[in-house]
Amino acid sequence: MKFNHVANRLDGTHFELVVAMMKDRLGFVELRRTERAIWLRQPGTNIDLQFTRSDTAHRDDDKRRSQVSFLSLTPREDLAALVEWLGARGLAAEIGAYSDREFFMDAPAAFVDFVIEAMRPELAEYDVQV
Repeated sequence: MKFNHVANRLDGTHFELVVAMMKDRLGFVELRRTERAIWLRQPGTNIDLQFTRSDTAHRDDDKRRSQVSFLSLTPREDLAALVEWLGARGLAAEIGAYSDREFFMDAPAAFVDFVIEAMRPELAEYDVQV
């Protein structure tokens, strides 16, 4: 088997707004779309991100442990820019921290089972040959 994509759930009310953020602010391109889901890819990567519409009222209390993660030299600042972008469009979001080098953003009304993480690149430097 070969790794293909990761899927997360978005509240249907905010689905298109989050997709627009991924495209406009993070450069993702749309690969395909159905009535319930969209597949996105950030150019230069080889793993796809699928978002599925969800109408669940339950938000996982432990969702900070499930992330869509990005590398950044300025992780907190980059997440703050996304918070500001979403806020200007009516969706509240907030930033938290795992450490002084890794941060997360939650938009509780939109993200059902995940948060967006940004971390310093050195945290992804593994001594593994692939």
